[in-house]
Amino acid sequence: MNIGEAAALANLPPKTIRYYEEIELIRPARAGNGYRDYSETDIHRLQFLQRARSLGFTIEECRVLLSLYDDEHRASADVRAVAMEKIGEVERKIAELRSMKTTLTRLVESCHGDARPDCPILEDLARGGGSSCGGHS
Repeated sequence: MNIGEAAALANLPPKTIRYYEEIELIRPARAGNGYRDYSETDIHRLQFLQRARSLGFTIEECRVLLSLYDDEHRASADVRAVAMEKIGEVERKIAELRSMKTTLTRLVESCHGDARPDCPILEDLARGGGSSCGGHS
């Protein structure tokens, strides 16, 4: 099948599919006319990549996951370790986002939101926030 059909089935833009081919995450066959010819296996790999990327896995992590998927002798512990590492990253990001929300909430609460020009939000941004942003300045 052509790239348009593959894109529709995998829920990915053709540009992304071409990129995945360029970095050798997929290797579709070439038809006699030189066009890419995507197989059911290619579509399955593209769907795998789409799902993994939607869960936050990087390209390199996807490469590892695909190699584990392709390895019939893999240990599920290896796959679990990759997923556990991703959970740790997600938890760190959640903590950072909570800290950002706390800081923004404090700044909004300190702002009168009236017609006066003085604004604690802009003052904080201008001075870099210091430690009030939990180290996110």
